[in-house]
Amino acid sequence: MTAGEEAAGVGEPWDVLVVGGGVNGCGIARDLAGRGLRVMLCEQHDLAAHTSSASTKLIHGGLRYLEFHEFSLVRKALQEREVLLGSAPHIMWPMRFVVPHDPRLRSVWTLRAGLWLYDHLARRRWLPASRMMDLQREAAGCSLRPQWRQGFAYSDGWVDDARLVVLNALDAAERGARVLTRTRVAALRRESGLWHAELIDARGSHAVRARSLVNAAGPWAGHLAQDAGVAAARRQRLVKGSHIVVRRWAPMDKAWLLQNPDRRIVFVIPYGEEHLLIGTTDVAYDQDPGAPRISEQETDYLCASVTRYFDVPLGRADVVWSYSGVRPLLDDDKGDPSAVTRDYLLELDEAGAALLNVWGGKITTYRRLAEQAADRLAASLGCKRGAWTAGSVLPGGDLHAALGRAQPGPDDLRDFEQSLAARYTWMPEALRRRVARAYGTRVHRWLGAARGTADLGAEIAPGVFEAELEYAAHQEWAHSGEDFLWRRSKCGLALTPAQRHAVDAWFEARAGAREAAVQPGGTP
Repeated sequence: MTAGEEAAGVGEPWDVLVVGGGVNGCGIARDLAGRGLRVMLCEQHDLAAHTSSASTKLIHGGLRYLEFHEFSLVRKALQEREVLLGSAPHIMWPMRFVVPHDPRLRSVWTLRAGLWLYDHLARRRWLPASRMMDLQREAAGCSLRPQWRQGFAYSDGWVDDARLVVLNALDAAERGARVLTRTRVAALRRESGLWHAELIDARGSHAVRARSLVNAAGPWAGHLAQDAGVAAARRQRLVKGSHIVVRRWAPMDKAWLLQNPDRRIVFVIPYGEEHLLIGTTDVAYDQDPGAPRISEQETDYLCASVTRYFDVPLGRADVVWSYSGVRPLLDDDKGDPSAVTRDYLLELDEAGAALLNVWGGKITTYRRLAEQAADRLAASLGCKRGAWTAGSVLPGGDLHAALGRAQPGPDDLRDFEQSLAARYTWMPEALRRRVARAYGTRVHRWLGAARGTADLGAEIAPGVFEAELEYAAHQEWAHSGEDFLWRRSKCGLALTPAQRHAVDAWFEARAGAREAAVQPGGTP
C-alpha cells in the first residue's frame, strides 16, 4: 500500500484517529502507539499552537487549589510532578518559589499549614521542603518593597510546554503513529462500525477511516462532539489566561508567587537568561478560541500586581512580549473563573465506533490523563498491552544514560551541559545552554561531529543556524518562522524584527523549493 493510498483511507482502517495536537492529544497518541495500536493524529494548525503553549510553564500541584478543597487533584498533580521531572530533565526542572506573606489576606498559620500539606500529599524525590524566610535578608537585591519582611519558600517544577507537546508527538511517531499538522477535520460520520473522516490540508481533502475517535480538540472539543453527532454529557467553560514578558530588573534566580487583594495569585518566573514571565489572568471568554489577545486591563493588572511587591515602575511600555491562551475547563457552575476546577473528565461513547471525549485537564496531569484514556480505548479495541509511560523518558530525556548513570538524578542537566562543553569547545555558552535545554541528547542528531559554526550551515539569525532549522522542519513538524521562533524555541525574544523575518524567509524558501521539486520537470 502506498503512502497516498494510506492517506486516502484505502486498506485497513486506523485503530484510533486522535483529533487535537495539544498536550492531551499528543500524550494519548504516544501512549496508544506504544501499546502497538495504529494511530493517526491530526491538528488543524501547528502542534501546541494554542492552549498548550500558552501556559504559565509550570509542572505543579496547584498550591492555590488547596483553598478550593481540590485535595484529590492536587495530590494527583503532585504525584505526576515527580514522574515528569524524571522523564524529560532537559525541558523540565525544579524551581524554587518565594511567597511574601500578606497578613491581610492569609495568616502565617494558613500559609504554613497549606505548604505543609503541599509538601506531604505526595512523595518528593526531586524537591526540597518548604520553609519560612526573612525576606529583608534573603531577597536582598530584588528591589522588594520594605514592608514585605516575612515569607515562605517552596518548590515546584518548570516546563517548556510547547516542547513537551512536540516531544510527545515525536515519540508517538517513532512508535508508529502518523502525525499530521495543518490538517483539519471537515466532516465526521459513523458508519458500519467505523469512523469516516474527511481531512483537509494544503493538498486537498483526504478520506480516513478509524475504529475509534479521540476528541482532544481542547477549546474546540464541544464543536467536534457536535460534528460527530454526539450530545456531550458535560459543558466546557472557556477562560482566557494572559501573560506578559519583561526584562529582568534584578538577577533573580527564584520565582515569586504574589498574593493579590482579590485573592488571586500572580507568578513572576525567570524566563530564559534575560527575561521574566508574569501571569496569569483568568477572564471568561466567548470569542474565537484561536485568536485570544491580552487586553490593556489584563496588562495593567499584571503590572500592578508586581509593583505592589517590588519597587519597580512596571508599565505597558516595559512589556516585550505577551501571549494569551484559552483554557477549556470543566464547567462546575462556579462563578469565579479562578475557582473552576482544573481536573479532567474522560467520556467514552461506545454506541457504534468508540468516541472518547476529553474535557478539561492541565499540563501537569496530561500523562495520567493519556494513560487512563488509553486504558479505556485499548479495552474497547481488544488491545491487551498495559500502561507503560510512567517509567519511560521522552526523546532527548535520557541524560542519565548518556552520562553513564543507572537512573535520573537532580544533577543530570548540569552535568550534561558540561559534557557538551567538553565535546563542542567552540560553542558559545549561551547557545550550548539553549540547545541542551531544548534537545537533550537529541542535540547530537543535528550537531553531529561539528567542529565549529561553519559546519552548521548558514547563520540565518544570531545563534540560529541552518542545521537546527532543518532538524526542526524535518523532525519536529516546524513549517514557519513562528513555529520555530515561538514554539520549538523562544529565540524570537532575542531577535529583532528583521532577524525574525530572515527565519521566516528561510522556511518560505524551503517550502517553495519542496513544492517546485514535485512539479513537472522537478526532481521527485
